[in-house]
Amino acid sequence: MTSRDEKEVRNLESIPVGSLGIIPLESCKELGKKVDSYLVKWREERESEHKESLAFAGYMRPSYILNAKVPRFGSGEAKGLLLESARGTDLYIMVDVCNYSLTYSMGGYENHMSPDDHYQDLKRIIAAVGGKARRITVIMPFLYESRQHKRTGRESLDCAMALQEMTAMGVDNIITFDAHDPRVQNAIPLHGFETIQPAYQFVKGLLKNVKGLQIDSDHMMIISPDEGGMSRAIYLANVLGLDMGMFYKRRDYTKVVNGRNPIVAHEFLGSSVEGKDVIIVDDMISSGESVIEVASNLKSRKANRIFVFSSFGLFTNGLDRFDKAYSDGTITRVLTTNLIYQSPELLSREWYINCDMSKYIAYIIDTLNHDSSISDLLIPNERIQKIVNRYKMGELG
Repeated sequence: MTSRDEKEVRNLESIPVGSLGIIPLESCKELGKKVDSYLVKWREERESEHKESLAFAGYMRPSYILNAKVPRFGSGEAKGLLLESARGTDLYIMVDVCNYSLTYSMGGYENHMSPDDHYQDLKRIIAAVGGKARRITVIMPFLYESRQHKRTGRESLDCAMALQEMTAMGVDNIITFDAHDPRVQNAIPLHGFETIQPAYQFVKGLLKNVKGLQIDSDHMMIISPDEGGMSRAIYLANVLGLDMGMFYKRRDYTKVVNGRNPIVAHEFLGSSVEGKDVIIVDDMISSGESVIEVASNLKSRKANRIFVFSSFGLFTNGLDRFDKAYSDGTITRVLTTNLIYQSPELLSREWYINCDMSKYIAYIIDTLNHDSSISDLLIPNERIQKIVNRYKMGELG
């Protein structure tokens, strides 16, 4: 399925860093399989005069997934187990710390895995590799503890500690998506850290699923639901040639509820949204309370259709709130990625659009394995422009 806006096979002629190996942990199994199938297909198709040379040994294989598992004892303790050799490989370990669907038995009770459990399993697999890999890259789409990224009082700096711990164990590069605060990379200044925005996949998902959009500043607007997400909204507004607005959260600093100061109101800054389709851009939907309040506020200002782009759909309080917002016309569509676990209930919802990131991750792995630059993948301006032009010409099915 080749689309004109993407080259199916990247022209990579440089020698690979090492034989490619991927270890998707149980939490990331489905995504890992999709990534692997793209890599297998591309490497079969790629025309390279060097394919038979020693430097390209093991270049074409039926699968690049190395078999690993994390068995647990009855006490809940575990160990990392590598079932085949990783010696000399350019290794990519994938983990989804948000996959709460996985369980294990502890003292006879069923325990759902928390982000702490997933992070510990990641460390177990790194330890099982035992320093034998040529290079280790961790692909952690939702950055572990990224919401605990700065210190404002007597509190822990969990994200910085985790990054330093991984690099101390021999991890060379960390690839994440839409980090809550990219400045956490300051904790590991001498190691690779990439935070990637899935802007192109969101635009593609919207254009392929919604008809009748007029993508110009008279008919559409980008909104940031808070001051922290301004850079995402500014980027999309600039690439699409749209206006943008933002909300800021007015909090009650005299109270603390669930560890946070409660939001009193969302105040809007920006030009009129009346009659315009609006895209709300955020990094994550947690409970969904904020984004629905923002959408309601925009509806009261006579906005037309409202679309929500969010890299991570956690939906921690279930989907009822979004079902209601969809049925009463507050929200038209919600787009999130498959970078983290999606429940079958979410995938079945009429208002939900799933943005598949497996091909993009495969491009990144393939390029990095050849030690080539991924800068063109990180800045998708041209690809966004091309797909918008195709939409305007009626070429998108």
